Amino acid sequence: MSAILHYIYDPLCGWCYGAEPLLCAAADVEHLDIELHAGGLWPEPTKLPDEMRHYVQQADARIADISGQSFGEAYLSGLLLDPTMVLDSLPTTTAVLAAQSLDPGKALPMLKGIQHAHYEQGRRVVEQSVLCDIALECGLPRDRFEIALGEVAAAAHIDETHQLMGRLGAHGFPSFALQIDDDWLPVPAQQFAGDVAEFRNWLGDRLQAHATERIES
Repeated sequence: MSAILHYIYDPLCGWCYGAEPLLCAAADVEHLDIELHAGGLWPEPTKLPDEMRHYVQQADARIADISGQSFGEAYLSGLLLDPTMVLDSLPTTTAVLAAQSLDPGKALPMLKGIQHAHYEQGRRVVEQSVLCDIALECGLPRDRFEIALGEVAAAAHIDETHQLMGRLGAHGFPSFALQIDDDWLPVPAQQFAGDVAEFRNWLGDRLQAHATERIES
């Protein structure tokens, strides 16, 4: 039996940061692989107008309340309020793909590293030097990571994610889909926000049910 949890995300999506505990819980489920699909929430370098920063502040407060994820003062009182802050999905997505190309096991740590650097530490994660620092913190060699940044096809990856979202009927970030062999199952991840144990159990139950069906058939 082959089982994959497909995770559609963006590194600079607050709700995806809020979904990190669910993703970590899924990583603990036996016989379940995780495949990351970045969707490009910020397709162009973007500076937030004042009204948008206010909206993000409100959303971040709600995310923290629901998920328990920490938003640091360096972000809340610093980076978020800085009118020069730039949001851009391409360099952060490129960094996750570069990490994955060097070591598949480093994709998730790189994603988490970017999210915590942004939302907790208030670092400018769209800058290559910062992304290289994060890669080093994840245990990747800086020189090889810098080379990998220029070799991965991030734009093509984002296009493929959009195609997947179309097939799944997924309309936003984060979105999950569970693939067991050739069967695709929707994952109601929102109902498990703040309850990682229940999410882990739900995934395990789906895998067990499918395995039982195979035996009985």
